Amino acid sequence: MSTDLLATAETEWRLPSPRKVGLTLVILTESSLFTIFVVAYLFYMGKSLNGPYPWEVLEFPWLGSFFLFSSSGTVVVAEHRLKKGDKAGFELWWLITALLGLGFLIYTASEWYSLIYHDHLTLSTNLFGSTFYSLVGLHASHVIVGLLLLTLILVASVTGNIKPRHHEHIEMISWYWHFVDGIWAVVVTVVYIIGMQH
Repeated sequence: MSTDLLATAETEWRLPSPRKVGLTLVILTESSLFTIFVVAYLFYMGKSLNGPYPWEVLEFPWLGSFFLFSSSGTVVVAEHRLKKGDKAGFELWWLITALLGLGFLIYTASEWYSLIYHDHLTLSTNLFGSTFYSLVGLHASHVIVGLLLLTLILVASVTGNIKPRHHEHIEMISWYWHFVDGIWAVVVTVVYIIGMQH
């Protein structure tokens, strides 16, 4: 009986996937990096000696947030479609996810254009400008990386190069995308909710 239990335990327990371990470490490292930028933003908040100030030029990013947070839902739907063998459904929802990510980047670019050319807020304007563009820009760079990964997977799927053995790769990209969305929730809280009150 004990031999049977041991055999069952051996078959149930497996080493964690190297990809999952690797991505978890990447996410932890990136989280540490974002923490440094968030702390810097909070530390220098309200210490600019000259304007413009956050409450004068920032507007809550409703549309950008809608795009990004919705994309977390669509990437989950895409994964479910893939697991059910629905290739067309997977590609459709994966494409929607990528388009939502692109929409977020266009929104961010539009916001920056207005801040730079209308409000004259640049990296060198004041402490607010330096910390704002550093933190929001760091996040945007991660969205760009995520969007490139989403696009590569979509192209690979459309051209018939996605096999069952690649499903974990797709899951890892989904994890990364959820991480990017989670970081945006922190950025919104710090920059557009807390920051605009000071």
